Amino acid sequence: MAVGEALQGYLSKSGLGPRIAQAQLIADWATIVGPQIAAVTTAESVSPDGTLYVRVATSAWRNELQLMMPELMARVNAGRGAGRIKTIRWL
Repeated sequence: MAVGEALQGYLSKSGLGPRIAQAQLIADWATIVGPQIAAVTTAESVSPDGTLYVRVATSAWRNELQLMMPELMARVNAGRGAGRIKTIRWL
């Protein structure tokens, strides 16, 4: 059994797979949202209940991103089986 397979088996049995998938979103944030939004935001954390916390540079951007929420949620969860995000909180 390869190391990768053993690790996948462990993550599956331990229930950590979804949390790791959620955490990966922090690293992938700029790629997911694109350079314009990434320039004014920083994904900070994901809670176990699936809430993504994102720091926003200004209140004007926070309002704009709130209006874009359906599109951003679709981007964030595209192709994610495990570790889906339920909501985004703008900070």
